[in-house]
Amino acid sequence: MKTASDLPLLTRIDSPADLRTLTKSQLPELASEARHFLIESVSNTGGHLAANLGTVELTIALHYVFNTPDDRLVWDVGHQSYLHKILTGRREQMDSLRQKGGLAGFPKRDESRYDSFGVGHSSTSISAALGMAIAATRENGQRRIVAVIGDGAMTAGQAFEALNHAGTLDANLLVVLNDNDMSISPNVGGLSNYLARALSGRTYATMREGSKKVLQKMPTVWELARRAEEHMKGMVVPGTLFEELGFNYIGPIDGHDLDALVGTLGNIRKLKGPQLLHVVTRKGKGYQPAEQDPCEFHGVGKFDPQTGRGQDATSLTKTYTQVFGEWICDMAKQDDDLVAITPAMREGSGLVTFSESFPQRYFDVGIAEQHSVTMAAGMACDGCKPVVAIYSTFLQRAYDQLVHDVALQNLPVLFAIDRGGLVGADGPTHSGNYDLSFLRCIPNMTLMVPADENECRQMLSTGFRLNGPAAVRYPRGTGPGVSIKPGLDTLPIGKAEIRREGQDVALLVFGSPLAAALEAAERLNATVVNMRYVKPLDEDCIFKLAASHRVLVTLEDNAIAGGAGSAVAEALMRHGNTIPLAMLGIPDRFIEHASRAQQLAECGLDADSIYQRIQRELARRIATLRAVD
Repeated sequence: MKTASDLPLLTRIDSPADLRTLTKSQLPELASEARHFLIESVSNTGGHLAANLGTVELTIALHYVFNTPDDRLVWDVGHQSYLHKILTGRREQMDSLRQKGGLAGFPKRDESRYDSFGVGHSSTSISAALGMAIAATRENGQRRIVAVIGDGAMTAGQAFEALNHAGTLDANLLVVLNDNDMSISPNVGGLSNYLARALSGRTYATMREGSKKVLQKMPTVWELARRAEEHMKGMVVPGTLFEELGFNYIGPIDGHDLDALVGTLGNIRKLKGPQLLHVVTRKGKGYQPAEQDPCEFHGVGKFDPQTGRGQDATSLTKTYTQVFGEWICDMAKQDDDLVAITPAMREGSGLVTFSESFPQRYFDVGIAEQHSVTMAAGMACDGCKPVVAIYSTFLQRAYDQLVHDVALQNLPVLFAIDRGGLVGADGPTHSGNYDLSFLRCIPNMTLMVPADENECRQMLSTGFRLNGPAAVRYPRGTGPGVSIKPGLDTLPIGKAEIRREGQDVALLVFGSPLAAALEAAERLNATVVNMRYVKPLDEDCIFKLAASHRVLVTLEDNAIAGGAGSAVAEALMRHGNTIPLAMLGIPDRFIEHASRAQQLAECGLDADSIYQRIQRELARRIATLRAVD
């Protein structure tokens, strides 16, 4: 495997301006060097690999042809932007990727002037790029705007909303559809590349527009010509849909052919109005393990670049995702009405085994979170028992549907919410820090937060059997490692449990911070309560604790603002209870990427920080009492 010192072309490039000094004949060698560097770099840091390997040539071509950063380049999702970072002056920082204080795993505006738009969620690129194109038009400038979106991200409604609007405007916008999963016809190859060049050339564009002006004066002939053009283009390229939306469709083109990419992009850069270039790429290109299993190499930890095998020790403890995956299969065997829905998160949500065992009851709707929730509501109306498996950060995109289509109608839909709270290296775009806040305010909702793996299984059974909307919210990764009972037992609704008896201080813990709270409580001789439910809240338990303790402390892996601690404060205030209350959780700022342990420490949710904070609260309380005396 090559190292950076063996990469003579790549190490010369500190900006796209340096890239443009290369000849076109040097670009394939640069692509080869870039792949070696990516594999070596990601093997040491972890991160997204397959998608980045698939866009090497496209990234080079875009920066070679377009005058970035004056021309704007907007990446959809952004998990394929590593080479973009490397070519824009961040090569020497790649060893800090996704680490505390290092490079983010996604484009970030305050990281580089080449990162024109901060991303992390899918299907936003066309909307953002259209906004930039409109702004450029208002400035009467010649700036070109490019959005790069994958075929998966194109399944989301926002992408089509943006396409539909862009086609009605004269803004100079190029949408590059990076197609790495569609069934590709023999159009890909020499003929297709020739057609792409022809369709993007000025001669074709001039003839096409000139012909329209002439034929439009003869309505019958014009309509015949328009239909003939659509018919012919539909035969050789799958672009009729985009043409109908108002785009000039070009492609498909081989996304690994640098000569074709540079030539076609060079032609497109001269064209006016909305353009769509369809490129075909292969995830994991150039690295056999990633080509064979691009899903496995979508997001990886540290690995051996020679073999592709991970270097991290295998944990014997099950992840919460695995607990959910086993539970849903067991419940499906018992209840034929159970159906599973996920917005393109089969592997991440733990639904692989279910999809194979119950294919007729499994529905992956693509990146369409809004649709997934409303579809679940429709299924619940007619006797199905839907389980929506979704990441917390992505559930935010379906909030209106959650409120109006599920909760307002009090429909029995269970939300299995993965990646609740801080998620580590993926950073603020993927953290699930707000779900307790935005879910607990919704009427009819039952909201549960397991403290361990067995409780997660019990809560899933509880929520599934409720005759109304319910959510079980659990963190990324493993729990404390408790044994899991094989049954499908439920828990009493809205009841907390005392895990440790102490004095003076009572810790009211919501979910995953329980282990750290118990550790701190040993040093404090404090009471620890596993609250289990954010809604309905066990108010009886809270008032009993308030009567027998001097200070209450809430802990949650969620934003303090509007979270579970706020629910406790509201309950105390309603009853005029003035016991001192400290709320520990995620502060009112975005927590940058780092390890999950580092993020928890930053937020004061590790055992040492909890202990120190409570000591300060006790000291303050004692000082107050002395002042009163």
